[in-house]
Amino acid sequence: MKKSLLILPILLVVLSSFSTLHKFYVSVTQIEYNEEQKSLQIISRIFIDDIEEVLRQRYDETIELISEKEEAKVDQYLSKYLSQKLSITVNGQQVAFNFIGKEYDNDLVLCYLEVENVPSLETITVTNQALMDFFEEQQNIIHVKKGKKRKSLILQKERDKGMLKFSE
Repeated sequence: MKKSLLILPILLVVLSSFSTLHKFYVSVTQIEYNEEQKSLQIISRIFIDDIEEVLRQRYDETIELISEKEEAKVDQYLSKYLSQKLSITVNGQQVAFNFIGKEYDNDLVLCYLEVENVPSLETITVTNQALMDFFEEQQNIIHVKKGKKRKSLILQKERDKGMLKFSE
């Protein structure tokens, strides 16, 4: 009995230390080269609360991402923000992406982007500074797929740019 009374306070201290949730600041961007369409198809997954906070501070403090009445405004702000924070260079040439749209999936916003007229993918350089000026611990994970090859980068504030080579 004495042993269980001694263990109980220790167990409570240990369990209470886990009660504070640690916030992770991460986004995941998938880039897939579509050889048939000669395009890069991009999906960027960002936590809704993080990007909503950024859009409020930058553009409109009343913006609500999941509100249907603000749909056009949200798309405009997301497109503008991503074009300022995400940069892609293919085979040494900077390329522009089109913001196709977005959808919500639980606590994430999925932003759909596309780069057209990409005849080949030998090298790709990605700079992704999304959320890095707001969250010190922000990490942006990049997955690039060409055919059956898949390569990845983890970008952070100190290293927000990386290159992947698909030529051998």
